[in-house]
Amino acid sequence: MRVVAIRAARLFDGVTARVVERPTVLVKAGQIVAVEQSGVEPPADAEIVDLGDVTLLPGLIDTHVHLGFDASHDPVARMRADDDATLARQMRQAARQSLAAGITTVRDLGDRGYLAVALRETSWASDELGPEILASGPPLTVTGGHCHFMGGEADGEAQIREGVRERARRGVDVIKIMASGGVLTPGVGPLRSQYSPRELSAAVEEAHECGLRVLAHAHAADVVARAVEAGVDGIEHGGFWVDGGIRADQAVIDRIAEQGIVVCPTLGIMPAPDLPPPPPEVAAWLEAIGEVVARMHEAGVRVVAGTDAGIAPRKPHGVLPYAVREFATLGMSNADALASATSVAADACGVAGRKGRLSPGKDADMLAVGGNPLTDLRALHDVRAVFRAGVLVGAPGSPSTL
Repeated sequence: MRVVAIRAARLFDGVTARVVERPTVLVKAGQIVAVEQSGVEPPADAEIVDLGDVTLLPGLIDTHVHLGFDASHDPVARMRADDDATLARQMRQAARQSLAAGITTVRDLGDRGYLAVALRETSWASDELGPEILASGPPLTVTGGHCHFMGGEADGEAQIREGVRERARRGVDVIKIMASGGVLTPGVGPLRSQYSPRELSAAVEEAHECGLRVLAHAHAADVVARAVEAGVDGIEHGGFWVDGGIRADQAVIDRIAEQGIVVCPTLGIMPAPDLPPPPPEVAAWLEAIGEVVARMHEAGVRVVAGTDAGIAPRKPHGVLPYAVREFATLGMSNADALASATSVAADACGVAGRKGRLSPGKDADMLAVGGNPLTDLRALHDVRAVFRAGVLVGAPGSPSTL
């Protein structure tokens, strides 16, 4: 297997808050074997790929997507109307759209009928290469609860435990439980609590027995506190909603930090002045959530970039760079914002051994952008090349295996 030497003007390794000048990344069999600096010559028999005046960084990781939602004005109706074959094709296209934006790993946190798990297992043809998919399968929810149409209804501790075991048998990567309601399911609003503390604890206990992490969908402030008490591994959204606004309890935030719970606030909205604004309750949350995220970051909470891609026209698949940019307005340095979508995200997803950094032994998932994102995150929108497991995609002509 040949060695390929990829040259760039600059490199961000996923962690270090400084740019590496004139790096050369050596790739073999889909993995990084070395990262050389300061113009060191590659092996004499290596193939040279010179990307020119770009910054090379780890492929981005979106920790919260829904490949089965098409980012239309009514993605739920579309999901419910499509048969499995049609929905699977749309999910495949959504995955490719993410990859084109430099997102080489996506974590699907709610599909129908384990279609994302099946898509994860698909052997992609070279011209259909997609990001690596991590999947939860249908989220656990009460009968008629939030996202019940995905097929994950479970009531009471016994059904919750069996639901976790079923997902483990199906080979999911993580367990998702709808601790609160949400905005996409009529009659099940985001302030509604769906599970008791004992039921949430049962999900956590059973999942940990199966070697799986638990992520709690939690909008309401009391539900966030309940999920923390239950010992979940991650909180999705975590907006601390109350009737009429947001009220974040600092004691709960501090406990989130102490317990090492990862929070994904699902930021990232594509500017679209021609589209209608979000519903009033969502607009109010978007105005206030920034302060909560800033407080969590200051308290030492690990906050990761995830977008809820697919749920609305302003959240198309591939919107993650906007979330990274938003983090940088909330007290994070550019390096920390980038890490939230690379090294920190990889750790949160349980794939830090393979993803999130440009270092020997990692998968050759890489993104090359024009400019320097450590000084200007708008560079993330200037995608020059994407590498997925040693395959160059998004460049003119057919992909080539490196």
